[in-house]
Amino acid sequence: MTSPLNTTSPNTPVSKSSGQQADPDDPLVVAAGVENAAVFTYGVITAFVAASRRRTVADYAAAHRARRDEIERAIEAAGNTPPPAAAGYTLPVEVTDPATAARAALSAEIDCTNAYRALLEQAGDETGRRIGVDGLSESAVRAARWRVVLQESPVTVAFPGSPADG
Repeated sequence: MTSPLNTTSPNTPVSKSSGQQADPDDPLVVAAGVENAAVFTYGVITAFVAASRRRTVADYAAAHRARRDEIERAIEAAGNTPPPAAAGYTLPVEVTDPATAARAALSAEIDCTNAYRALLEQAGDETGRRIGVDGLSESAVRAARWRVVLQESPVTVAFPGSPADG
């Protein structure tokens, strides 16, 4: 699992809006956090993937940024302030080559499926459920594509985001 580095400083901006800080246990907030970690992960792996995969990595990073932005808008619509991205994240593997880059990307996608499944299970409104379904579907497809790259079998899992996934 990708985790934020503890790099808080007194000069770090705390909020993007004037609402109250969102509950860190809120499933939308958790999903925003894993999306920030995924964006960071894709930024790191860009330097290590084969040239033929760089467009895919850029597309996946853009998809994660778009999904994170959508989640942040939903948090703000609820009158809360989305959490800021961490300055850095600790990746689950040391990325040194295309194989470890793919492994890190797969881990980021699995983290996303876990967060979106939890969001889907706990969502109290249509917006949360839609974000959960869309995010779960998209991250499960990307995870399957990384499993193909890594030559893992099975490529898909029966219940993405469940404890058996990963």
